[in-house]
Amino acid sequence: MNECFVCNKHSGAIKTAGIQIYEDEYVYIGHIDRNGEPNYLGHIMIDLKRHAPTLGDMTADEAKAFGLMMARVSKALMESEQAEHVYAVVSGNTVPHLHLHLVARYQNTPKEFWGPWEVYDWGDAPMGDNTDVVALCTRIKTYLENN
Repeated sequence: MNECFVCNKHSGAIKTAGIQIYEDEYVYIGHIDRNGEPNYLGHIMIDLKRHAPTLGDMTADEAKAFGLMMARVSKALMESEQAEHVYAVVSGNTVPHLHLHLVARYQNTPKEFWGPWEVYDWGDAPMGDNTDVVALCTRIKTYLENN
């Protein structure tokens, strides 16, 4: 799996933005990394720890953990970050290792920018550097630990 971005991220071979939000034997959760470019604040990644390409490749235990954390992190984005909606996307076109994008949509986002990728095109989208990403990750992590 030397060529797998997600596996390399989990092994520490690749440094990404922010901090680990959550990790257990099945999933790893952190913020998206845009290679030094400003990040859309609230674009969270849930990665399956085991190298498997699709949702259908998960074991029952992995699926339970994955689904539970998808719901918990979505709720954290809504309650901690005041997201009014959370998009969930699994694509697998570029990286064949199961990972889920959770993308917060915040209040006052114009309708023409509704969508998990469209929010990036909004000129007033909440963007931030690594310091902002770390702060957001810390708030989500704290929310998960306390709820």
